[in-house]
Amino acid sequence: MSHRSIAIVVPSRYGSTRFPGKPLHPVAGRSLVRRVWDIAASVTGTAGVWVATDDDRIADHVHEFGGNVAMTPPECATGTDRVFATLQTLNNSVDAVINVQGDAVLTPPWVLQAMVDELADPDGTPMVTPAVALDRERYDQFVAAKQQNPASGTTVVVDAYMNALYFSKNVLPFIRKPDAGPFPTVYRHIGLYGYTRATLEALCSLPPSPLEKAEGLEQLRALENGIDIRVVPVDYRGRTHWSIDSPGDVTAVEEIIAREGELV
Repeated sequence: MSHRSIAIVVPSRYGSTRFPGKPLHPVAGRSLVRRVWDIAASVTGTAGVWVATDDDRIADHVHEFGGNVAMTPPECATGTDRVFATLQTLNNSVDAVINVQGDAVLTPPWVLQAMVDELADPDGTPMVTPAVALDRERYDQFVAAKQQNPASGTTVVVDAYMNALYFSKNVLPFIRKPDAGPFPTVYRHIGLYGYTRATLEALCSLPPSPLEKAEGLEQLRALENGIDIRVVPVDYRGRTHWSIDSPGDVTAVEEIIAREGELV
């Protein structure tokens, strides 16, 4: 049976407003971009991993540890645009791509592997994204965090075939009677995406959609334009979810690594 050829792309930008030079900052002995590359490179069944950047300092560093680099235009507005620019530089034998944020240093490799496995079917879904099912304890924690920061975290509701119906910064579904009967499944969305080449090209050619602008969620552009998104249920297996957005996050991540051990 044939399979889609899938590349993993890590968008990496030097000029972060909150954390300039973030990709090259050391995190427990390895640069941030090296950590993400190592996680992606441990996934099997791919055509390879590319770091997408417009900065020579990042490119030189990635070449030093033997990684692949795709130099992308500085005018790329988003990581998605940078991933699409990378895909255009790869030969047409690459059928699909997975976008892994360059600051997602604690992404378990088995989460990426589940995405690759789902996207590999040549007759399968045009787009994939992972989500974690919340038990009652984690649901209560999620709701409490929402009360402090309503824009934190995203939920996704799915149909019977695990295709996304809607993504929201609200907690969906609304549970009218949480203590009545079995607790319903609430999925917390993980912001990683895989696309076929044609799907990514279509998304990048479309304008921002009304629901996308209302919620601030780029993936709603796909749903509003009739593009199916398969939600892949994953389990973090006790690992802590965290990304590095500011210098203060480095200490928190290093403490997690010291406590839980290295992913790869």
